[in-house]
Amino acid sequence: MVVDKTPFGIASGIAAGALWGLVFLAPELTQPFKPFDLAIGRYLAYGAMAAALAMPSWRRLLSALTWKEWRKLVWLSLTGNIVYYILLANAVQTGGIAMTSLVIGVLPVAVTLVGSRDKHAVPLRRLIPSICLSVTGLACISWQSLSTPGHTSLFGLFCALGALVSWTLYAVGNSRSLAKLQSISAHEWNLLTGIVTGALALVLAMPAGASTTVTHSSAEWLHFAGVVAGVAVICSVAGNGLWNYASRTLPLALMGQMIVFESVFALLYGFVWEKRWPTLLECAAITMMIAGVTLCATAHRQHGTKLTVSATTSL
Repeated sequence: MVVDKTPFGIASGIAAGALWGLVFLAPELTQPFKPFDLAIGRYLAYGAMAAALAMPSWRRLLSALTWKEWRKLVWLSLTGNIVYYILLANAVQTGGIAMTSLVIGVLPVAVTLVGSRDKHAVPLRRLIPSICLSVTGLACISWQSLSTPGHTSLFGLFCALGALVSWTLYAVGNSRSLAKLQSISAHEWNLLTGIVTGALALVLAMPAGASTTVTHSSAEWLHFAGVVAGVAVICSVAGNGLWNYASRTLPLALMGQMIVFESVFALLYGFVWEKRWPTLLECAAITMMIAGVTLCATAHRQHGTKLTVSATTSL
């Protein structure tokens, strides 16, 4: 008997978005530190935790991977973690949470368009209503962001666009890599990504630490360590694990729509941080984004797409 894991996949995607939305607050909480410092600190902590969790099954994982998978892990670690987060943190610190959430919110459309070209995918014409709702929601946020003074940094905008491209490459590559793996679970793939990301962060941290001239107080370092450790556990270990489970359960076109929830929760956290209620346009945008995901899931069910990648896949 084949169990439909679609609801679990959708729930995991939503939960991952809720956790990932917190990464938009981290740059605001660590303003004395540069985005590069935040990215390196986060991924050093992520790598250390992933290595500890993977230790019991390390030999089996080594024997199950080829050089092709290791090269893929390096690529995914760079695009989805280090490069993405450095660009994201720069965008938040120089352009604000709302503008960054807006640009990153284009991710669902970008990934859905790529996923619609996969074999047996839902035809693009069936996805147009959900894409239009997402784009309309983004337009509402765009209007709200542009009408708010103080967040018009061109550098921040370019960083947000770079983060958008970087994470689109990661989302597509990671989903397709998970679909090909048979002997490694989604959780183990997340831990391996963390180990490789931590190793890359360590390589980058050594020359950066030797050349830095900025000094911070002990209290600032303690606060910084607490933030990066929290982000590593909540967003990287738990959030990435949930996302990988969803990636193995749902087709790429639907996974693209799941990314909407990162932007939705980032906006909600931003409202709490700024101590204000959302405006009418922001409420409309959030409603449209969620409606877009609902329509996309409905289109997949009506099309009869087999949302579970494989009934025998180890999750």
